[in-house]
Amino acid sequence: MIGRDNRRARIGLLGGSFNPAHEGHLHVARAALRALRLDTVWLMVSPGNPLKPARGMLPFAQRLASARAMAAPPRIIASDIEARLGSRITFRTLDLLRKRFPRVEFVLIIGADNLVQLPRWNRWRRLAAGTRLAVLPRPGYTRAALRGRAAAVLRRHRRAPGAMFAPADHAPWCFVSAALHSASATAIREEWRQGRISGSKR
Repeated sequence: MIGRDNRRARIGLLGGSFNPAHEGHLHVARAALRALRLDTVWLMVSPGNPLKPARGMLPFAQRLASARAMAAPPRIIASDIEARLGSRITFRTLDLLRKRFPRVEFVLIIGADNLVQLPRWNRWRRLAAGTRLAVLPRPGYTRAALRGRAAAVLRRHRRAPGAMFAPADHAPWCFVSAALHSASATAIREEWRQGRISGSKR
């Protein structure tokens, strides 16, 4: 059981399957650290994304190990906290985290592809109302994300990255401008399948 933790910090949550973790995840974490002036980013490895098929998903232990290999402590760390909380739903995970870390200011870091998919998430409007969101560019998704349904619904709550921690009745969201990174977990798994690189490196 995870006990109450009264630390004060600004923590970015970069959740995902990490199937496997790669340099693109580290690139996003570093960009968020700088733009939002965070204390730490957690690479929060999901025990199982309900919007992704189980087929082709590496075992959780292997995905967590790949995130730990890619992390850059103490500012960027890999975390299995979602599995320890027993949650696979982001809305519930954030609710549990806020109860256990009542003095931490969390920011959920998502790619533009996830902003496109946000209306499919469980209780997404309530999630966005109570959780700061930082959106990072993703190849092929950024334009659609910023013109999509979630961005339209949340338009008046968009802020500059430097204003994300200002007091507000509704949690803000921002777009973090960053260079695109071409790394792809799908491409890495295909290279493993074809024997071009060894999966043991992650």
